Amino acid sequence: MLNILLCGVGGQGTVLASKILAKSAIRQGKTAHTAETIGMAQRGGSVTSHVRIGEAAYSPLIPLGRADVLIAFEPAEAVRNLPYLKDGGTAIVSNTAVKPVTDALSTTDYSGDAMFAYLRDENIRLIEVDGEELIRICGSAKVLNMALLGAAAASGEMNITTDDLCEIIRTTLPEKFHTMNLQAVELGARSVR
Repeated sequence: MLNILLCGVGGQGTVLASKILAKSAIRQGKTAHTAETIGMAQRGGSVTSHVRIGEAAYSPLIPLGRADVLIAFEPAEAVRNLPYLKDGGTAIVSNTAVKPVTDALSTTDYSGDAMFAYLRDENIRLIEVDGEELIRICGSAKVLNMALLGAAAASGEMNITTDDLCEIIRTTLPEKFHTMNLQAVELGARSVR
């Protein structure tokens, strides 16, 4: 069984990314379950998506300490959801910090650096993805989710390839978004190699 937890903030495409992963697994003939915890997502709040792949996955929610892979669209969300990741698990984390609404109202300067310092001290495999650079190359922040999926596929931890992801993107997303999202998957994968 494979447990993948995706986390970010509202508007980053966390739920879509989880659906792409689940469809990729189903295309391989595997059983997949998904569930989301959304909260105040429309206001920039936390979004967490659980993806469980395999016959032994009877519940869609991943227990604490049982996620094999954590895909975090934002550094603080990675730290907040770290208790789900098993000891020695893999965390794929974007460096694209999203300032929380409560922080935006103050004069503090949040960059995510302290979050990465914390993650580097944990017993995990940490893959840092330069989300800002990938967004710049692709021309849209809306493809960060696909870039992180590409990085996760390249990590070798999911048994899902970039080709699997690209096939599901082609059959799920409107054609006008194919080129940008397929490019994001490839760039995300290359960032791990």
